[in-house]
Amino acid sequence: MAWSIAEVARMSGVTSRTLRHYDEVGLLPPAWIGSNGHRYYEEADLLRLQQILLMRELDLGLREIQAVLDSQVDQVAVLREHHRRLLMERDRLETLAHTVGRTIAELEEEKDMDGTTKINRPENLFAGFEPSPADAEVRERWPQAWEQSRQAMETMTAEDMEQWQREATAQMIRMAEFMVAGTPAADPAVQAELDSHYQGICRFWTPNSAAYKGLGQTYVDDPQIRANYDKIADGLAVYQRDAMVVYADARLG
Repeated sequence: MAWSIAEVARMSGVTSRTLRHYDEVGLLPPAWIGSNGHRYYEEADLLRLQQILLMRELDLGLREIQAVLDSQVDQVAVLREHHRRLLMERDRLETLAHTVGRTIAELEEEKDMDGTTKINRPENLFAGFEPSPADAEVRERWPQAWEQSRQAMETMTAEDMEQWQREATAQMIRMAEFMVAGTPAADPAVQAELDSHYQGICRFWTPNSAAYKGLGQTYVDDPQIRANYDKIADGLAVYQRDAMVVYADARLG
């Protein structure tokens, strides 16, 4: 039995573009390609993809994953490490649950007579969160950029991270205001905002034109990232992507 690339993307949550990239770098070639040019995968390929995803969870780069799969390294040892990291993630999520619970309690206890609320310790709102300045696909397509981003994050203090999160959210809101007002993506005011966005990305890594466009496309393709944008305004991820394409062609080409 074989599955098309679209079916594999739907089952695994990996975008078709990423699957094609895996094929291009020799990590996960399809079992065969149909006369229509579509890629098809068999059961062995799905199992290999599962291994790739497990090792991605361990923050291994594509070259490292390729080496593991080619050398047939002890899979039990890999799974043990994966299990250890899952337990760490469980602890992080538990911290997030406590954060939300504490916020609910404070909002209920500190409600003023006029119905407004206040938070005693604002820093408690952010316990357990992990900022993600580089989109997940950066790790797949630009491993050097991913490493640069990771190193930059390690130098950030808790205050730096909180400030970065606030700036990123404020920027998304400003873009949403442009979109709702019907401002074209190529408008100078929008592009000025995109320049600020690009400079913010450069705090972590410096994308060229193709990489910046690819990052924008990921905002649309990745369900979680797109949902974060579209929570602010429906269609914001696409608008952001379009504005990033204009910026890349004009400033980074």
